[in-house]
Amino acid sequence: MESQAYWVAFNSVRGVGAVRLRLLLDYFGDLETAWNAPGEGYKEAGIPGKVIESILHRRATLNLEAYWEKIVNAGIQVVTEVDDAYPRRLREIPKPPPVLYIRGTYTLEDEWAVSIVGTRRVTSYGKQVTRDLASFLARNGITVISGMARGVDAIAHETAIEAGGRSLAILGCGVDTIYPPENRQIGERMIRQGALISDYAPGVPPDAKNFPPRNRIISGLGLATVVVEAGERSGALITASFAAEQGREVFAVPGPIYAPQSRGTNGLIQQGAQPFLSPEELLELLNLEMVDEQKTARNDLIAEPFELEILSFIRDEPLHVDELCLLCEEPVEKVTSTLTIMELKGMVRQASEMKYQAVLERKGHYRL
Repeated sequence: MESQAYWVAFNSVRGVGAVRLRLLLDYFGDLETAWNAPGEGYKEAGIPGKVIESILHRRATLNLEAYWEKIVNAGIQVVTEVDDAYPRRLREIPKPPPVLYIRGTYTLEDEWAVSIVGTRRVTSYGKQVTRDLASFLARNGITVISGMARGVDAIAHETAIEAGGRSLAILGCGVDTIYPPENRQIGERMIRQGALISDYAPGVPPDAKNFPPRNRIISGLGLATVVVEAGERSGALITASFAAEQGREVFAVPGPIYAPQSRGTNGLIQQGAQPFLSPEELLELLNLEMVDEQKTARNDLIAEPFELEILSFIRDEPLHVDELCLLCEEPVEKVTSTLTIMELKGMVRQASEMKYQAVLERKGHYRL
């Protein structure tokens, strides 16, 4: 069997998440060895007794070979955190999901993505803003991410697909189930023009407790999260909170102060979120005005010696261009022109005005 099968096996055990998978990997070296280990070995690896019982029970009752074959035959791709295909942006967040299940395709171009979330009880104003934004992003080569829920989510997915763009839906159930059922047609189209993604194994049904945790993936895969409309207790606010913790930009659509659907978004602005005023301004603030050029440059990721020198200085913290000139002992013209090329390649990004920081590199692209 593929090595991913053993990640899937542990992923199906209650109580085994990112932290405990890391303990198993550190102790046993690989998850195939861990899956076949004696119970005493789990104790030595630091796994609690109740979780050990769950592992042993699951191992005794699961036909792993048949389970894995069923996943493969369903056309579901399994990507683990040690695979090169694992989304780069998701690696950057705290405790990234160890296993992702994907129906459709996640491509390198999906790194240019914006998450759109909001209330299920969307107003006509919210519908219009969602359609305008999703359509604009799709036409500009930017993937639209959302959670397949009724309301804002479904409108964002459908609009992006109809505009000829790509869209990713992050589910609170297995990717073999499209939920809610009325979004089945949108989901099937998304498999052809994007993907359904989940960190829940196939067969896991929709459950209210599953949806808040999956929101960290919605925010983590995007460059920014836009909250269109949200009540005071909306799940969209959870996504915004995750985005802020992950260092992503948070935008909120201003709304009437008396409208229940705008209390959450207006509150986000009050707390420091960027007010969303137009799609064009969003692209400018995220430095996404030259997406096609960035994608072309990303195809050639061979780092030049001077690029590697710059990376060595800004790997740990952002530096101002003037500081880089002093450290590199090169004129500002050479440093800024090189930074522009590196930004197109996705190697650096502007942390603030004239300050640059390194972007977490994809394995094999370049090394310091």
